[in-house]
Amino acid sequence: MRGKKHINERKLIRIIHEGRENRYHGAAISSIKVSFKNCLKSVYLLKRCHFGSRAHTPPTKTEKKMGSEETKKNPKTHLQLNPNWAQLQLKVKSNGLNKSSKHTKNPESETHNSILGKRKERLEAESDGSKPSPLTPINDDFSLTDVVAMDCEMVGISQGNKSALGRVSLVNMWGNLIYDEFVRPLERVVDFRTRISGIRPRDLRKAKDFPTVQKKVAELIEGRILVGHALHNDLKALLLTHSKKDLRDTSEYQPFLKNGRSKALRHLAAEILAVEIQNGEHCPIDDARAAMLLYMKNRKQWEKSVKDQTRLEQKQKNRKPKKKPKLKDAAIVKAAVTAS
Repeated sequence: MRGKKHINERKLIRIIHEGRENRYHGAAISSIKVSFKNCLKSVYLLKRCHFGSRAHTPPTKTEKKMGSEETKKNPKTHLQLNPNWAQLQLKVKSNGLNKSSKHTKNPESETHNSILGKRKERLEAESDGSKPSPLTPINDDFSLTDVVAMDCEMVGISQGNKSALGRVSLVNMWGNLIYDEFVRPLERVVDFRTRISGIRPRDLRKAKDFPTVQKKVAELIEGRILVGHALHNDLKALLLTHSKKDLRDTSEYQPFLKNGRSKALRHLAAEILAVEIQNGEHCPIDDARAAMLLYMKNRKQWEKSVKDQTRLEQKQKNRKPKKKPKLKDAAIVKAAVTAS
């Protein structure tokens, strides 16, 4: 059978060569080539089925070529692992699974967390009941509004008993920061008051000088309603004045007073806003936001009281003073009384 096979192969090869020289051209040649390859492949597969891996039937060169092509396409079908190697491979796989199971008890939950990422953490935080701070701005509007809030932090100069401006912060009505600068005082700082002010020596090394900051703040608050707590201290440190009708001081608003005395800003924030501020070092940005939020929550009533007070003062100013009796008339009246 082997000899016949080789004879058939030789005949086919001779036919192909003769066809090149004679009449087999184009599609005929290609069809013969395809049929020849299919024939060799079928012979090779039949031999593998009938003879298996017997040693007395070595494959031919063409069979070797066809076999190598098949192993390239599907290498797993012709590879037989050594039993020792297969046992070692199974052992390594089992050890790897044990280690991964120790580190990842629930792979599905890990995949879920990796997909959600920070959004998952944010949802978990909200589900725990933690609410965002009321002092957080509600939008991204950083424009200069008609109402601004200001807060300042002071440092000690002279012998430490005098205060000078060390930092000033302004926010708009939405709580967004519109100005925040450290200030280098005109005199030498002897006490940074870091425990309260939060200002450190490094903050003032490249800070702006006082006149520059003073001019900028004056431009920002001019013609606007200024909100703050104990604003007279801040304006004094800035060496500025502001129209009284445009001041909204949370330390002087009547509903915020207790027995006629003002409360600290941190107490007002805790009682009305349910937020804690000034725990340790003060942040002028948070203080300004707290004052603004206190004002915005009571804005309608506050503005009504300001209008009523302004109207009352105007009436008192326009009221005509009572005429006093002249000296001569008073003397005549007195003489008539004594005579009677």
